Amino acid sequence: MGAFLKILSVFLASAIFFGKVGMPSAMVFFNYHFLKVFLVTVSGGIFGNIFFTNLSSIILKKWHVYRIKRGYIHKRKIFTNANRRIIRVKKRFGLTGIALLTPILFSIPLGALIAEKFYKDKREIIIYLSAAVVFWNIVIYFLIRFFHDSIAGWVV
Repeated sequence: MGAFLKILSVFLASAIFFGKVGMPSAMVFFNYHFLKVFLVTVSGGIFGNIFFTNLSSIILKKWHVYRIKRGYIHKRKIFTNANRRIIRVKKRFGLTGIALLTPILFSIPLGALIAEKFYKDKREIIIYLSAAVVFWNIVIYFLIRFFHDSIAGWVV
């Protein structure tokens, strides 16, 4: 039962906080075994991407309906500085930039919400976010593995 709880905890940590909690805890729990770390963290990250992308879609739809009922949406589009900033970020970084920053800088739920807000194609969002999870999984694993002796002095 202890092994199942380790796998479940790493899976759930990877589904929410991939780069900050999920990947480092997998490395410690599984003693740097690449295949086990890769399978559990990537499957957790992909599950988180699918779940939170669909949840974000539902939340954004409910939020839109709420804003319509309260009269916050105007017939004429109001173009503010915030709208200009959002469009500039979207054009500059795109879905690829959001996907690459999500596992490391943001959490998976926040990255899925941002991607769903800007882009409506769920399939494309899930593919990009999942590819970023696989990419960062390999990068983080080999960085931690390479610098393990240097880091070992910091962590007791």
